Amino acid sequence: MRTYELLFDASMRDNFVGKIEITEDIREWDYGLYEGILPSQARAGRKERGLDKDRPWNIWTDGCEEGENPAEIKIRLDRVIAQIREIQGPYMHGEKPVDVAIIAHGQILRAFARRWLGFEVSVMLPMMLEPGAVGVLSYEHHSVEEPAFMLGVNMADTTI
Repeated sequence: MRTYELLFDASMRDNFVGKIEITEDIREWDYGLYEGILPSQARAGRKERGLDKDRPWNIWTDGCEEGENPAEIKIRLDRVIAQIREIQGPYMHGEKPVDVAIIAHGQILRAFARRWLGFEVSVMLPMMLEPGAVGVLSYEHHSVEEPAFMLGVNMADTTI
């Protein structure tokens, strides 16, 4: 909520009354035992517990001890994506604006982008998300069946 308040001033938020949904489905990944520690510390702890003898721990494939795994992340993100497509589907040819803003944090947004594109959470998709920045996910050919990652947004045609 604090990020939302920083992003939109009070007068802009008035335009969104009745259009805001807060959902646990887009909350940050539950890191379980790894909450508040660096990945290197998680790996060291796992090694001490005799885990990961064949390969190093990877959150995208292994998840977190006492936290969430990729399958659980997939389920909740897929619910959000289905809801967005249901909202936007009828308006793929510009009948009315139906932009959706997702306000969340890094790890879950990287997982969200993977699922938006139809990839498993575990797929290696190197991407960086700058804190406080905007990423745009869209569709090709005006079809909810063709999700895409938009690069190069034309800001000249954008009204805020």
